Amino acid sequence: MPTVEGETLQQAFVNAARRNKNKLAFIDRSTSRRISYTQALIGSVLLARRFKSIDEKYVGIMLPTSAGCGLSVIATLLAGKTPVMINYSTGAEDNACYAQKKCGLKTIVTAKALLEKVNCGHVEGMVFIEDMVASFGAMDKLRAFLRARMSLPMLWRKFNIGSSDDTAVILFTSGSEKAPKAVELSHKNILSNIEAVGEAFSITDQDTMMSILPMFHVFGHTITFWLPLCYGMTIVTYANPLEFKNVVRVVREESPTILVGTPYFLAGYAKHAKVGDLSSLRLVAVGADKMPASLQHIYEEQHGVMVREGYGATETSPVISANMLERHKPGSIGVPVSGVEVRIIDLDTGEELPVGQEGKLLVRGDLVMKGYLGDVEETALRIEGGWYETGDMALIDEDGFLWHRGRLKRFIKIGGEMVSLVQVEDVLSRFLPDDASCCAVEVPDTKRGAMVGIAVDCKVDQAGLMSSLADHLPALALPRHIVVLEELPKMGSGKVDFRTTTQMVVEYLNK
Repeated sequence: MPTVEGETLQQAFVNAARRNKNKLAFIDRSTSRRISYTQALIGSVLLARRFKSIDEKYVGIMLPTSAGCGLSVIATLLAGKTPVMINYSTGAEDNACYAQKKCGLKTIVTAKALLEKVNCGHVEGMVFIEDMVASFGAMDKLRAFLRARMSLPMLWRKFNIGSSDDTAVILFTSGSEKAPKAVELSHKNILSNIEAVGEAFSITDQDTMMSILPMFHVFGHTITFWLPLCYGMTIVTYANPLEFKNVVRVVREESPTILVGTPYFLAGYAKHAKVGDLSSLRLVAVGADKMPASLQHIYEEQHGVMVREGYGATETSPVISANMLERHKPGSIGVPVSGVEVRIIDLDTGEELPVGQEGKLLVRGDLVMKGYLGDVEETALRIEGGWYETGDMALIDEDGFLWHRGRLKRFIKIGGEMVSLVQVEDVLSRFLPDDASCCAVEVPDTKRGAMVGIAVDCKVDQAGLMSSLADHLPALALPRHIVVLEELPKMGSGKVDFRTTTQMVVEYLNK
């Protein structure tokens, strides 16, 4: 990746656009538009001039995965503003209002078609990208065309070049466990991670990225948007990752070489793909949730596609570790990527633990966020001496591979012992159909303080299931209640929404 020390994302994009003038930057399969790097630069400049008139530091962006969303992000940075990415997949109206309040912004760039699709009411301050594009006259377009052809020194006198330590984006944590936090990621954070991931997977400008993840998700924002742009790749976008058949069709027709997704999405694509549909892919990267072993077997045995699992967090831009092309262990979350340090510490003493012992995972490097916007106290609790506390339990084996043991907050104390809800789910999943989902939750108990409850989305023989679990789980970890739900609530990434599921189970048991 030809970047230089201290560069910003908008600089990296402009430089890539100058190197790859006629190459396609975006193949937008939702709008049937094909946009070259030169056209992308002109479009970004055109929007940036309009965005400069917004008298706010932060600009909300609530757009589906598309060329329009990408150009809006670039334009916001060129205009000297900071993009705030808003989740439209669940509770779009509430999320828009939350972002306005949290970040002190008013303007939200969105689309009428999106609001209609997700049944989101109009929020004061929303402006529509369709209206904006329609308002551009011939002189606006000519001016943007000429500015896009300026020498770099002249271009940067017109637009914001920024600093590597500036905030490049505000992303919100998933909110699966509690209210979302506003994460400030700098240009340095994101560019360092792009470089490390590119090195781990031998990425070049000859690759083509299949982009289906939403850009309000850090995985989609860094890995399937900024990474391919910085490398001068072509991005194939499709707005709805849940349209499994259509995504498979787009992969077959556009021949991308890299597909990045969550286990939930990738399972859907594997189910609908026929032999040959995925033959263009040299790499499938999976993250954001634990990958079932069955998913890896399906891709590699039925489709001949390499699958590599990684691990990260919104606060780390996101990739901390990955199973690399030549160095991998199925079931692990890989080895730390270049420039990343990790430590495993004791929960009680804070002392670093030796190889093979399970403890709290800390991370250090240029990938670690600037902090949580407007929350100095929470930032100080999570970052100390440059080390970010992930909130995850893990261990490092003798070969340097990390093994994820679950969220610290997904451990509960029963009878003075720590019980892993993730372990309960791992064992439970062995006795459920492959396409079933499950979630272990904490249920209040007057005698022991807490007990394990589970939610499943399929009918089960409860007595038989409990008997099977008793052979594989310690007595304290055995669930006391099994609740069958029609569907487990999911986040936009396809991950189970633990907080909502817990509420549903507790409410059901209290009837």
